[in-house]
This record gives sequence, C-alpha cells and structure tokens, in this order.
Amino acid sequence: MIELHMNRIQNAVATAVKMIPPAWPLASSVAVNPFLGQTNERLASVEERLGKIADVTLAMPRTWYLNRIASGLITDKDLSAALMACPHSGKPYDLKSLKEAARSVAERREPLPTVADLAAKASGLAWPALLGERIGAWAGSYFDEGQALWAAPRCRSAWASWKAYASHDLTPELHGLGGFAARVMGAPDSALEAIARSATRLGLSDGEMPSYFHQLLLSISGWAQLGRYKLWQAELAGRSDTTLGDLLAVRILWEEALYDLSAKQIEPEWRSIKSAHCAAIEPSRTSIVNEILQEAWERAEHRKLAAVIASPCTTSWREGPLMQAAFCIDVRSEVFRRALEQIDARIETIGFAGFFGIFLKHRRFASDVEELRLPVLLNPSVSSRAGDEKYSVEERSTRIRSRAVRAWGRFKQAAVSSFAFVEASGPLYAGKLVKDGLSLRRKYLPDEPPPSLDPPLSLDDRVKAAETILRAMSLTSGFARLVVLLGHGANVVNNPHASGLHCGACGGYSGEVNARLLAGLLNEQAVRDRLAQNGIAIPADTLFVAGLHDTTTDSVKLYDRDHPESAHRPDLAKARAWFAAAGKLSRAERALRLPGASGPHSVTRRSYNWAEVRPEWALARCKAFIAAPRARTAGKSLEGRAFLHTYDWKEDSERGFPVLELIMTAPVVVASWISLQYFGSTVAPNLFGSGNKLLHNVVGGVGVIEGNGGAMRAGLSWQSVHDGQNYAHDPLRLAVCIEAPREAMTDILSRNSGIRQLFDNTWLHLYAMDGEGRISHRYRGDLQWDAMLSTIETTANAA
Repeated sequence: MIELHMNRIQNAVATAVKMIPPAWPLASSVAVNPFLGQTNERLASVEERLGKIADVTLAMPRTWYLNRIASGLITDKDLSAALMACPHSGKPYDLKSLKEAARSVAERREPLPTVADLAAKASGLAWPALLGERIGAWAGSYFDEGQALWAAPRCRSAWASWKAYASHDLTPELHGLGGFAARVMGAPDSALEAIARSATRLGLSDGEMPSYFHQLLLSISGWAQLGRYKLWQAELAGRSDTTLGDLLAVRILWEEALYDLSAKQIEPEWRSIKSAHCAAIEPSRTSIVNEILQEAWERAEHRKLAAVIASPCTTSWREGPLMQAAFCIDVRSEVFRRALEQIDARIETIGFAGFFGIFLKHRRFASDVEELRLPVLLNPSVSSRAGDEKYSVEERSTRIRSRAVRAWGRFKQAAVSSFAFVEASGPLYAGKLVKDGLSLRRKYLPDEPPPSLDPPLSLDDRVKAAETILRAMSLTSGFARLVVLLGHGANVVNNPHASGLHCGACGGYSGEVNARLLAGLLNEQAVRDRLAQNGIAIPADTLFVAGLHDTTTDSVKLYDRDHPESAHRPDLAKARAWFAAAGKLSRAERALRLPGASGPHSVTRRSYNWAEVRPEWALARCKAFIAAPRARTAGKSLEGRAFLHTYDWKEDSERGFPVLELIMTAPVVVASWISLQYFGSTVAPNLFGSGNKLLHNVVGGVGVIEGNGGAMRAGLSWQSVHDGQNYAHDPLRLAVCIEAPREAMTDILSRNSGIRQLFDNTWLHLYAMDGEGRISHRYRGDLQWDAMLSTIETTANAA
C-alpha cells in the first residue's frame, strides 16, 4: 500500500515537472519554448490551465484585435476561417456571435490561491513573499557558478542542502512560523518521502496533486526552470536528476508548515480549492475566443507574408557568382543578406543553421571550460580547442594572466579588503569610469588562434561530415571562387543576457568557431578529392573562409589568417568592401526601429554604451520560417522577420528527403522555441518574462532577480519586447513555409510526433510552397492540407 502511494506521488511529480520549461544559465542562455510539456493541447486549454494556477492570459488585450478588425487588417474571412478551424465545442456558433464575444469584456478568472496565499490572507503577513525570499537566498548560493566568493557545497542534493540551510534559518520563526527549523530538521531525508508526507498532511488526492504541484513549481519561477535545465542536461546524457523534485519538496514543506499554522481559518476554503485542482481542464468561452482571435490575426499576417513571397523578383541573377556567403538562418541575417545582394548581383547568399552542422564541444584558448556550441536539443559528437602546440608559450602566459585577473577580482570583492580597496584604489579607476560612461571603450570580436578538432577525425569521418553539411546547405555545385561561412554573435557591454543575443543554434555562443572548423575541413585537399568521387566537385581555386557577423553593429570579421595564401587576397579585399557597404545599408535600416537611434553611426555606438538597454532588437518581430531556394525571397523585403533556410527539394528527393526531415525536426524546432519565447514574454510577461532590466541583479552567475531578492526571473526582459511606448514584438506563432512536396512533409509529420503536435495544435503554422515559389496549401492538422492559392492571389492583386 505504501509503495503504491509512493508511485502515485512520483507520477504526480513527474507530470508537474514535465510542464516546467528549462532555463539555461546566463553564460549560454538560449530561447526556450515556455509551453514545453503542454504542446499536446491547444492554446485555449493551456491558457485555461495556467489561468487557473498562475493568473495568465495567453493573448493580447481584446482592444488589440478589435483595432485590427476595425482597420481591415483582420477580415471577416480571417475570422470565419479561424472560427471554422477551432475544434472546441464551446466556441461561438457564427461570425456575428464571435464579433459580439470579441467586443464583450473578457472574463477575468482569479487564480486558485496556495496555502501560503490563504495563510497570508488569514494572518495579514506576506508569507508568499517571505518564502520566496528565503528560498531565493538559499538557491542563489546552491546554484552558484562562480559569482559567490564562498560557494555552497555541491556534493549533496538540493534537498539535503536546503535542509542544512533552513534548519539554521530563524527568519521564518521571527515572523511567527514557530518550530519551522525543527520541522525541517525532522523532515525525511528523501525528497519524495517529504513530498508524500506534506501531501498527506494537506489532504491531497491523486487527482489534485499534479495541478497543485505544477502551481507550486510555477510559484518559484526561474529556480524551478533552472532545476528543469539540470534534468534536461541529465536526460540528454542518458541520466536523471532530482533537483526539480527537490525544489518541489522545499516548496511544499512551506505549505505544510503554513497549513498547520492557519488550519482553522483556512480549512473550509482549502477544501474547495483542492476540488478545483482536481477538475478537468475545459476551456472557457473567454479562452476559446482568445484563441480564435489570435489565429485570425495570424492568418491575416500570413496573407501579407504570402503576398510578399508571391510578388515578382526584382533581383537580376547572373551566372557564376563572384562570392557566396552562407549566413545563419537567424532573422537578423535577412536584412544583411538583402543589403549584400544589393551591392552586386553576382553575390549569392545562403541560409543555414549557424552551427554549420558541427555538433561541437569546444574549449577556448587557455581554458578548460567546455562550451557546447550546438543546438541544445542535441549532444556533441566532436571536440575542439583553440590553438595547438605552436601556441603553448602564449597559452601558458594567457593562463597566468587570467589567474591574476581572477585573483585581483576576488581581492576587490572580499569581505575585508573590499572596504579598504575602494578608498585606496578608487581614484585609479577614474579613467575607466569616464571611458565607460562616455562609451569610449569598445569590445572587439573574438580573435583566438584557429580551432582544431581534438581528437581529430579520420578521413572517412571528415568526408562524411563535409558531404552531409554541403548537401544540407543545398551547395553541391556552382561554387564561387570565394565562399564565406559566416557565424554570428553580438557585441555588447554590461548585459547579463548577452549570450541570448548570440547564436541559438550554437547553444548561446557566437558561431565563428564552427564556421572556422568547417572552412578548414572544406579546404582540405584529401577531403575534396573524396567529395569529387561522391559527386561534389569543388573547384581547385575555390577558397572557404570563415567570418563572424556582429548583429549589433552589422560589421563582419573575416578569419582569413587561418588560410595564409596570397592567390585570394584581391577577392578578400573585395569581400571586405562588400561587407562594409552592406553593413552601412543594414545599420541605416535598423536605425529606423531602434529607440533613440539617430542614424547608422549611432547603431554602432549602442554596442559599447553600458547604459543602453536595447543595443539591438535581437529576434523581436520574428514571424516566419522559409525553407526554399534563395531566388524565392531575393530582393523582397521581409523586414528582418523571417528565418531563411536555403533548400532545394529536387536534389533532396533523390535520397528520400533526409534534408527536409532534418530541417523540420531541428531548425524548425529551434525557431519555434525562439518564436514562442517571444510570444510568452509578450502576452504573459509576469510568468514568462524576466521583468525590468533596470532592476536586474545577477544571482549566482546563472540568472537574474528583479530587485534585491526573491525568485529568479527567466525569459525575455520587458525592454526586449517593448520600446517604452509600444510593443516592439508582434506575438505571432511562427509561419513555417517550405517548398517541398506535401506528401514528403506529411510523411515526416507522421513519423515525428513531437513536431506534429506543434503543427496540429497550431503552436506553429505549416504552409507548402509550389514550384513557382507561391504559398499554395495550408496544413490543417491531422495530416490534412487545404488549398489557399486563390486567396493569396486575391490579396496580392489587392496590394
């Protein structure tokens, strides 16, 4: 009987844990889909669940949609189509009733209170704030990754660590929670047993526990997401991790203690709350109308996108490109690619995932820290390090300098020396303060020694990797004399979330390492000889060069010193001039949207202004993912809002569409995480956003808190989605447009349930493009498609 009860507890914990999104530490933060674990349901159902336990609405205010209906952006056809596609039984029965429901005031549902909320109401003491502050004080130390001078021991579990901490913390008792330290000390050593004990004391049934556990984990916000990250990493490595379950044990023990403190006052209301937790999730009419209005708006925006794609191409293509430049599919590259192609029609640009197909674990120069420079969905398969034996002397001196800098930094912050340091050495920093305050100190792009695989791959493996990557790039013929492989990164100062501006496909790092490794691989003669035998003939005079696109300043750094030969110097000089000219055009376009930007030059200055909260807009306004030949979108302004992946389905079909499957199950998923993080941080900033940048303090080197304590905040800051007056991001779920046979896409969806859920439940929208590059069909769900070409032609003609 006891074993059966524990199994039920464990299942309830697992259900709650599955619905918590992970949050990566600041050093390698990446965008995360905040609805992970819930994408098997539609928006209205998820809104209903989160509204019940966290006061969340997953849509914009009704006036947002009504204004767009009044302006004609959202048409009656859009509303009718979204209404027809809605599967919920409680939806409005016709267009008129939908409009009436949209005009009515959306019913606001109060979230279910926790025991801490009930105790606060009964006693007048802010128990939720107190427990959040005490848990945060411990968690900041436990999860610390080098910020704290005196770090907490990491040799024990989170539950054991918290017990040791809380059993000596008298703060709860000073606020009236008598015997709390003794309760902690007497708690079971097993976190699962502690959860079971608390659940029994609270009288939770099997049906009530999953929802209630989910609510408790949401109440500790970013700490729970950091625990979920630990589990994510462990699962990738084939292991498990109990950190998130331990955090639940911590949180529910507080509930148990507060219940015992206030049981008489709260018991009647607590019984009704438990019953509500047990109730099945049935979307309310408000949530259903929100879902329909959101989809109608997305359909309207997709019509505009389809009209742009269907418009005539204004770029005149010439045979034999002078240069090919492969960019990451990141939306920020779209502006630069378009500008570069305007400079000279003989420049061809290519879109590919920014990790360039190298599943890499890398060590920087003179460092032993391993950086996972690949999508966080995957495990690394190769390792590399910057420099080799030729740099041994320089490496030794660099390590000594790094240790000295760390020692000096710790001396400045130590408990005793910090006071004397400020008075004795403060004036010496006057120059630095002036330079920083006037934005005179610039950061420079990475320029480490060339990376090399360590251990090296065999020739067979190198050839296989090169062929796989080139075919995935749809680059198997027509090579230019110069091919530039451009990773990307951001160049900012005083920004804890700087890694979030880097390449998401590189795990939150800049992409130059992957690009340099691939360039070296493709320049290797032995690899080229074998590629030629496999049908990929790279001309002898073709040079691959890596580069880094700085998305903050739109400048490009070339790593041509990796290939010290003179024959291509004129080509490289031209390339630098082209990139400089394209950067100027890109900065001029971006300056129009950046608050306070006065022109192209002011855009560059933002990168080293330590008071700038919006050095760039990153991936705000993203709304589409397009996988098709570049000719379909060349010369057409997509306003920096589209992920552009070069893809030729005809070549791919000869091998059974392996590249199409790779695109749909990897880059599309990464793009969906980005899109949905922006969506969540815009429509539900209190739950899925990190708050106000001006109030951020870094905690443990892993995250930020808003103010001086409490829960860690994950997600995007308010300044990342709002310009101070208006929303900078339109919360649209991504439109994925692919030029490929529908049968091939349907087959891939039928074999990949995870990506199919995203499309079936409209967390993403899937469109098929025809042989002329027009959007011809929309995926309806359940492996079915609807024709829509006539609608697009009508829109294009009207435009």
